[in-house]
Amino acid sequence: MRTTTKRLLPLFAATVALGTLGASGAALADDHDGGQGSATLEAHLSELNDSGASGTAWITLDGNEVTVKLDSSGMLAEAPHAQHIHIGGTNQCPDPNMEGTGVDGAIRTTDAADSYGGVQVSLTKEGDTSPDSALAVDRFPVGDATYERTFEVNDDVAASLAKGDGSVVLHGVDHNGNGAYDGDQESDLDPSLPSEATDPAACGTLDLAQMEQWPEGGAETGDGTTAGIEQSGALLAGGGLLTAAAAGGFALRRRQTQK
Repeated sequence: MRTTTKRLLPLFAATVALGTLGASGAALADDHDGGQGSATLEAHLSELNDSGASGTAWITLDGNEVTVKLDSSGMLAEAPHAQHIHIGGTNQCPDPNMEGTGVDGAIRTTDAADSYGGVQVSLTKEGDTSPDSALAVDRFPVGDATYERTFEVNDDVAASLAKGDGSVVLHGVDHNGNGAYDGDQESDLDPSLPSEATDPAACGTLDLAQMEQWPEGGAETGDGTTAGIEQSGALLAGGGLLTAAAAGGFALRRRQTQK
């Protein structure tokens, strides 16, 4: 007999793991010299893991100030989707046909780290945008979304973006098509999570671009629902990696087989 339960799963450990995959995780400096110049970048996101997801991202850089617009489609409805700017590795998206370590060869987050590097910017709707918020799912869009936000990045990120380095990655894949993040395989970032919750769904390599006009559209950041999300309190970091972080939680369904 199978029973389905809902669990509040802490994401703090996964936040640390994902945020430090090739990333410095340094906090923003109090002052910036603003000397990184300006740039316009664009990325066309293509599906990974046969997710059906796609999107387009536009970024403008002015010194240390960044404005990001991201339109996504084909995402799992009523589920939070972490989204980031990854910098490092070869600054490229992985081959979608690569053999991953997931079930049936699915690509997991760490499988592609050599390609897109680690999280350097967390594209949250509000609050912190550093790698510390890499899986703060209560602050990421839900389902398909139009996202737009202006914020500051540190000098290293600004310098990388000015050169056209980086990729935009969306996470969260419903491999078995049952409408929820579940499954027997554990996430490669946090064993308390199913791999579906953190596997990459789409990726686009950033390229320097010339835009005549900023893409039209509102600053919506999701469908407004809180389905699949529960808030958790602030969590203290272990090992001295972080001082504190606000971590969200997935209300995820796991199947348990009773004999």
